[in-house]
Amino acid sequence: MRIVTVVGTRPQLIKAAPVSRRLEGSHVKEQILHTGQHYDAGLSGDLIEELDLPHPAYQLAIGSGPHGRQTGRMLEAIEGVLAADPPDLLLTYGDTNSTLAGALAAAKLGVPVAHVEAGVRSFDRAMPEEINRVLTDRVTSLALAPTQTARRNLLNEGVEAERICVVGDPMLDAFLHFREGHVREGHLRNGLDDILPSGPFILATVHRQENADDSTRLAAIFDGLVEIAQQTPIVVPLHPRTRAALKREGRLRDLDRHLRLMPPTSYLTMLALEQAAQLIVTDSGGVQREAFFAKVPCVVLRNSTEWPELVTLGWSRLVDPGDSTRVVDAVRSALGTRPVDGTTAGADTHPLGRGDSSERITVELERFLDRLTAN
Repeated sequence: MRIVTVVGTRPQLIKAAPVSRRLEGSHVKEQILHTGQHYDAGLSGDLIEELDLPHPAYQLAIGSGPHGRQTGRMLEAIEGVLAADPPDLLLTYGDTNSTLAGALAAAKLGVPVAHVEAGVRSFDRAMPEEINRVLTDRVTSLALAPTQTARRNLLNEGVEAERICVVGDPMLDAFLHFREGHVREGHLRNGLDDILPSGPFILATVHRQENADDSTRLAAIFDGLVEIAQQTPIVVPLHPRTRAALKREGRLRDLDRHLRLMPPTSYLTMLALEQAAQLIVTDSGGVQREAFFAKVPCVVLRNSTEWPELVTLGWSRLVDPGDSTRVVDAVRSALGTRPVDGTTAGADTHPLGRGDSSERITVELERFLDRLTAN
């Protein structure tokens, strides 16, 4: 049996890595299709080697662009690949334009779709990622939900229970694997001596469209970070979208005097930074989870989150980033507290699984494909 796995961004590569390793020992042959949605080497290119992923069988090199044009180009290109040599199943991850394009192309050609992170919802339809999630799950044959909350969301949307499997989060598998095997070997200080402070520091990442492309929110976030940085150093790996937005606003030179700005880091360096940080401030869904895995408190620069379990446990706290005062207050409050697992009555302290997600995903893929063969 053969599957095609669609990836296009750094988070998708991270999630795919442990699953691909598991699939190598199964009777399922996997081919990777990389859309090229993340084309910057700091975000995606070097990561394939770093994660020891198989070289993609298909490289589409789509690149950036407005959502409609980018998704349309991906849809056309993926359809061509699948039509020329139809796989038994298409596997897709997360909530990107690559996710949606892959799912739509497969569904239109009658190729079953398996979706990792099915049922994840922020309930904010202003986010392009939320639209991608919802539409992908409408055409998914095998919904691989990371949490019980995601499963309930799918059931509430009318997805049949027999199509849903709760499998945990493969990002935890990746975190545990690389933390033990690589990050503790001094990766943190490699090439970062000029940037990292000698004492406690805050790690901050900002890249979401609703923050980077909104001048008011962008200014509020970075004004707040600058104020906090007067007491606690802040390290900021700067996403290309955010760098471009700050450059348009004429803020880069001024910020460089107050914050420790750096290019996007390698995955291993990012894991090391997260584990060494006193606090993480982010608008990233993936970094929220990695902060939880590292047991580092996290301030989420958004009005809603697709990972509410981490808020319930107290590891993440939401803040509306439209005002710098709110950002400053949330960060200062988080610096003064440290959550303790299990303090919330009845809370599941392992809502994202225990690091065996890739094994569970592989088992469910094999079962699904075996049923297809039997029929």
